[in-house]
Amino acid sequence: MSSSSEPIAIIGAGPIGLAAAAHLHARGLTALILERGPSAGHNIRAWGHVQLFSPWSMNIDDRAAELLHAGGWTAPPDDVCPTGEAFVRDYLAPLSRVTPIRDCLRLGTRVAAVSRLHHDKMKTPGREQAPFVLRVVDADGEHDLHAAAVIDTSGTFHNPAPLGCHGIAARGETALAEHIRYGLPDVLGEARSRYAGRRVMVVGGGHSAFTALRDLAELAESSPDTRVLWAIRRDSIEGMFCGAASDSLPERGRLACTISDLVDKGAIEVHCGVRIDAVEKVAGGVQVHSGQTPSKEKPVPAVDEIIAATGFRPDSALLAELRLALDPATESPVALAPLIDPNVHSCGSVGAHGAEELSHPEPGLYIAGIKSYGRAPTFLLRTGYRQVASIAAALAAESEPAVSTGAA
Repeated sequence: MSSSSEPIAIIGAGPIGLAAAAHLHARGLTALILERGPSAGHNIRAWGHVQLFSPWSMNIDDRAAELLHAGGWTAPPDDVCPTGEAFVRDYLAPLSRVTPIRDCLRLGTRVAAVSRLHHDKMKTPGREQAPFVLRVVDADGEHDLHAAAVIDTSGTFHNPAPLGCHGIAARGETALAEHIRYGLPDVLGEARSRYAGRRVMVVGGGHSAFTALRDLAELAESSPDTRVLWAIRRDSIEGMFCGAASDSLPERGRLACTISDLVDKGAIEVHCGVRIDAVEKVAGGVQVHSGQTPSKEKPVPAVDEIIAATGFRPDSALLAELRLALDPATESPVALAPLIDPNVHSCGSVGAHGAEELSHPEPGLYIAGIKSYGRAPTFLLRTGYRQVASIAAALAAESEPAVSTGAA
């Protein structure tokens, strides 16, 4: 680190960012948490209606729990899977109020860029000794802050993946954004009127898509005119639900079984081989076009609304002036990429990793949490907690960084 007098900047006050601060505090290091939202866990509040697949026992960081317990906090039941709202209310919000976290938390502060003092990306002499410079924007305007190290836990929530099968937005996707919702809208709550009695297509083959489909099917029970369609790129749903009953996360397995049953009952209309390359406004609503022509027996019809459950991607623009080593495919740190390749690994089979795998050619810079996984969808909260424990140990110059063994 450049200087012990400068704090370690943490970008983002989500669960991983707050855990990072707890681990730094435990080692006598000074943290500064910079959060763009008005409260800790702000991004999670946007999907507060969604139940996590992991139980409380997997969602609470040990160091953070120590701070909470010291203030009289009572932990939720280990075996309950909380909603996003409960996760913030019962864990993140109390954690953000304990003294060592509260004192280093700056809300409403967006990090626009990170660099090195008096060093652009090309300048090498003296680079490692120069502190980081963070350009932040808050209610008072732009400011520059200095930091000895930077831990980016800003996540991927603000950068959803597009509908387009080429990895870029489909033609017409941007223009028809008013008919498309990315992520998981509250179909049974505040977004009910948007989807009730309408033709709704869910695009995506993962568990986020499953969640949207389940909620839409429930909506259709009370609003029978609601038509639920599911578009996936793969040519068949055969094998999609295999192993659901023995899933290492039982709630996730139950969801997959529920979708399988709904498909069998005809509550969900499945369209396979849909590789969207264009979206068009037509007289009957919104039409998606696929490079692979749908079968004549079951063409993809026009719909009123599209839910794009296509995942999220990392945005490294704010780190553009730093020296990163990112895998060209996953967009994760190079050393981490083979450990999280979704073609090989699931959530439960990712090996333990820490500061060494998360480091970059820029000394003192770490990307942690879901953003460290790039485009891989196999991240678990407990993985992020182990990451920041190891990073804190490395920044404290401990000889043996604390990385747990076994699956992360």
